[in-house]
Amino acid sequence: MNRYVLMISVVAALGGLLFGFDTAVISGTINFIQPYFGLSEAGLGWTVSSLLFGCIGGVFFAGKAGDHYGRKKVLMFAALLFFISAIGSASAHSLLYFLIARILGGLAVGVASILSPMYIAELAPAQYRGSLVSLNQLAIVVGILVAFFSNYLLVGTGVNNWRWMLLVMAAPAVLLFFSLFLVPESPRWLVARMRSREALNILIKTSGEELAGCELHQIEETLKIHQEAVFSDLIQSKIRPLLIIGIILAVFQQITGINTIMYYAPKIFASVGDSNGTALLQTIAIGCTNVIFTLIAMALIDRFGRRLLLIFGSAGMMTMLLGLSALYFMKQTSGIMVLVFILGYIAFFSASLGPAVWVVVAELFPNRLRSKGMSVAIVTLWIACTIVSVTFPIMLQKLSGGITFLIFAVICLANSLYVWQFVPETKGKTLEELEFELSKKF
Repeated sequence: MNRYVLMISVVAALGGLLFGFDTAVISGTINFIQPYFGLSEAGLGWTVSSLLFGCIGGVFFAGKAGDHYGRKKVLMFAALLFFISAIGSASAHSLLYFLIARILGGLAVGVASILSPMYIAELAPAQYRGSLVSLNQLAIVVGILVAFFSNYLLVGTGVNNWRWMLLVMAAPAVLLFFSLFLVPESPRWLVARMRSREALNILIKTSGEELAGCELHQIEETLKIHQEAVFSDLIQSKIRPLLIIGIILAVFQQITGINTIMYYAPKIFASVGDSNGTALLQTIAIGCTNVIFTLIAMALIDRFGRRLLLIFGSAGMMTMLLGLSALYFMKQTSGIMVLVFILGYIAFFSASLGPAVWVVVAELFPNRLRSKGMSVAIVTLWIACTIVSVTFPIMLQKLSGGITFLIFAVICLANSLYVWQFVPETKGKTLEELEFELSKKF
């Protein structure tokens, strides 16, 4: 893997770092903003989820804007939105102002969630694409860890501790904005805009001079249909099965319960008797596990493929959730045992659904429909995430932890069976080869 490709991927993955930070930082603030704004459990759910409503709009904006202005420029715009959101949410004195700032951050997260993996997938050589797109997931989990760690360090800074927690995001937002000046535009976007010479120069740097010409020819062949792609193209008979797979995988990634842990871990730990400081310290263990097992997934995904990781990872998540559910049913919810099962769940997720779903969704769709197909799939991901995030505090209160985690365990089993039956393997092929093979298959 040449250093130029790695540098491009690292810069693009900074969008993933901000994505992870912004979605996780709220977990450290919930025990402080709930009394500050006078929120009920339902009100807390909606406030935590406010970012996710912005995510949904951000994905749709990113798809259209990314096709029109290019992946790079729209990522720069997202960096500005991250910065504005950090300043705005940290300085909020009313709930409305806080919600507006968080929704702006959600717009940025939505943009980063589609354009960062898409940009990396469109620039990465086929043999490294799984690992490089997984680098975006690694950046997401590093962002989550940084959020958990900074929350822990700032918890003792007084009554305004939650403001400092939210303000930290401004620094990586500035870093992303200026780093994007160092990277090129996607060669596939350039070819779509009749700028093949520029695309060839980039492909020479990313794939080598021997392969660049052939790869450019493949891209041009897949983009011979010159009319502007529209969303209705996604329901064509050959594309619709791919769209359904993308949507179902995206939804399963969220309804297996991952963000209930990322957003509400301190609340879960506090519910079994841990102090705020101890609960935030335990979230650092979650963040470290997330990073370690994402690195393991990066090492495995191009070797064993996406399907195997998804099937076995879902089965492992189910096992951990069953253990967590059993603890609640037996009323043995000591902090250490809850932590053990949560860490096991995070380990299996980070080694499977975490990176693999993003990789598969970035690979499924033809070049001319990639942004639109990913937009629809990722919008459904954020809708599912919103539903789970809004309902989880209520489920925990009304149904108990035992039933809540049992429901998530059953969903994990369903995901494993779905992948085994319906999801194709995509490793080791160029995006153009995949386009040809999947069009024949479906």
